[in-house]
Amino acid sequence: MVAPTDTSDAARHRRDKRFIIYSWAALTAITVLTWRLAPGHAEVHEGTGGKALVAAIVVLGMIKCRVITHSFMEVRRAPRWLGIVTDTWLVIVWAVLLGIYLY
Repeated sequence: MVAPTDTSDAARHRRDKRFIIYSWAALTAITVLTWRLAPGHAEVHEGTGGKALVAAIVVLGMIKCRVITHSFMEVRRAPRWLGIVTDTWLVIVWAVLLGIYLY
């Protein structure tokens, strides 16, 4: 990794580093939450519908995919059209997956 050369580069480097740490923390929290919602943890979702539980897990998966694409694949710095296309693709893929399950 190249060291920052001036103060604006240093500030941007710190901001990017902070953003990556927050993204990692969010991904970890979502992973733990999804794991807790899994069928092996019956005390968490007793009485709730199975389809609602699966829908929640699918939505969490979609959020994780968006965090990964925007944080670690640098889509947030890409042209705006690429971000829109990526988000649209994610929504379509996850909606189809959820639709297949619910059908």
